[in-house]
Formats: sequence, structure tokens, C-alpha cells
Amino acid sequence: MLRLSALGDVCNLVPTIRALQRQWPDIRITWIIGKGEYSLLSGLSGVEFVVYDKATGLAGMRDIWRRLGDTRFDVLLHMQQALRASILSLGLKANLRIGYDKARAKDWQHWFTHRQLAPHSKAHVLESFMDFARLLGVDDTRLAWELPIPDAAADEARQLAGDQPYLLMSPCANPRLRNFRNWSAEGYAAVIEHAWSQHGLRTVLSGGNSPQEREMGTRIMSLSAPDAVIDAIGATSLKGLLALINQARAVIAPDSGPVHMANALHTPTVGLFATTNPVRAAPYCWRDYVVNRYPEAVRTFMHKSPDDITWGQRVRHPDAMSLISADDVIERLEALLTDYPFSPVLEPRHEA
Repeated sequence: MLRLSALGDVCNLVPTIRALQRQWPDIRITWIIGKGEYSLLSGLSGVEFVVYDKATGLAGMRDIWRRLGDTRFDVLLHMQQALRASILSLGLKANLRIGYDKARAKDWQHWFTHRQLAPHSKAHVLESFMDFARLLGVDDTRLAWELPIPDAAADEARQLAGDQPYLLMSPCANPRLRNFRNWSAEGYAAVIEHAWSQHGLRTVLSGGNSPQEREMGTRIMSLSAPDAVIDAIGATSLKGLLALINQARAVIAPDSGPVHMANALHTPTVGLFATTNPVRAAPYCWRDYVVNRYPEAVRTFMHKSPDDITWGQRVRHPDAMSLISADDVIERLEALLTDYPFSPVLEPRHEA
């Protein structure tokens, strides 16, 4: 299978792998994956990873073609809707190449495949991946992840957060051009204060080490009581972040990798959505707890009805996330804590 990025998407793909493994216990799965995504999923049972670093460009592709030159796959699942991935697929030998139907394919992906998925309008990302298993004849599409968390990563999380219950808050999405998914520092600080004063829950701030994320963390810290928040921005590996999420009482984040990592670990999650459609991209098992201001953002900033725009179209406006209020997030958090009143665990949560 070919899916290079991104963190949230590769988490949403894992249930498809588990469905294939249930159907054919002896199946051999090779996954061509991005470098960062591999660091998150390394050790996934029953999967051989081939890592592609997009920074290496064509030279990296040639290296993969050389490494897999003697391998002919029965089926290539082309699950990346990007021209880079399609070019990479050209150097792979496969009897059958399966890609998205024309309605879902991007960058002319259908030109690079032999067979396309059946149409599935308005599908969630996770369901779009599972459509590949359905096309191959898989009926048992129960969701399972079983993401590996090494002991070293669990220790890393404990050293940062201790053993007391906490919220995990990842305030920033990937800092890309016109990626207006981030909420306000003031809003996050209000939620931190509520969790601390009403529930005695500290909040662990997580994220990468980019200037944008560091600046957001500093601003949130300045607006919060010192005892209420732990700054772990830029302080963890991806496996360490996975362990922090696994041990958290709940996770709060915008549309970004951490909400899907939390979903994969069955950690209760409040997703903040205004610029992307949560019907397509929310943390799948926690869709009822999403703060959804996407329809309002479409009407306010695109001057259209959500029914009149392309499925999955984003609201590219810097003020869209301001439609979310602190009260919105607190209300969803309270519902989550009420409905799932359990203590955090110190081992990976697994499927029942």
C-alpha cells in the first residue's frame, strides 16, 4: 500500500490494515510511508514499512524502486491523492493497482490505477480508506488499531506529566500556508482554567518546536495559572506524544494529527472544527463531541450554503476559528467527562 502522509490520515488507515489481516491472517503487507509517519507507527504488527522522505525527492524514489525492484505485488493500494505519490507508484511492480473513484481522486490519480473504488459520496476519511478493503471482498470492517507504544515512550510521558489525571491539549495544527485551523490562546486558557478549577485537572500542552507553536504555548502559559498547565511543546518524540495521549483523561485539539492519534487509542476527544468539515475529518469515534462551526464558517466567509460547495472544501479564512467560543468547548468537554468517567490508564487502550 502507498500512503505517505499525514499523521492523522495514517492513523485513520490502520483499521483497514486490521480488516485485511482478519480476512487473510497470512497476508503480507508492505506500506510505503513518509518519514515522520513511520516514526509514529513503527512497530505496527504484521506490516513491513518502506520509508520515503519527501525531502529526498526523485533520488529517494529511485532508492525505493531499487529496493523493491525484485518485488511484484499482487495488489497496490494507491491511497495517496497526490501527484508525488503517483509518480512514485510508477516504479513499483504490481498485478493490480487500485485507486480512488474519479469523484474522490485528485491530481489525476485515476490515470495511474487499473481499478477504482466504487463511488462513496460524502465519506469520512476513515471510511474512504476502508473502501479499499471492501473492494477486495472484506466484510468484517470492525475498527481496530493496536498502536504500539514502547516502554521508553510511556516513561517519557510519565516524566513530563506524572501519574495524576490530566488533559492533553495540542493547540496548533501543522503550520502550513493558509492552514487556518488554530483557535485562540485566550480560548484555550479559559478551558484550562475551567478544567483546573472545576475538576482539578492539569493541562499538558503538546506540539512541535516551530516558532508558531512555541509562541502559542508561551501565550497560553501567560494567561493560565502556573499550577494548571504543563508545557510539553517541543519536548516529546512522536511515540512520546502517543504515550501522553494514551494516558490523558481527554484530548482537546483542532483538526490535526493528535485528535486522530487519540481516536486510535480510544482516548476521549474534543475536536475543534470550523475550517474543515468534521463530517469528513472529525476523530471518527468521537464525532458527537466535536465543536462544529464549519457550516457557519461556510455561510459567513464563503457566502454559500454547505450543500453548495465541493465535498471536503476548506474555509480559507483566518477568522473562521474565532466562531468557536470557550463556552462551546467547555460544554463539549463537560459532556465528555460525564459520559466517560474513567481514570486514565498507564498501558495502551486496546479494542474490546
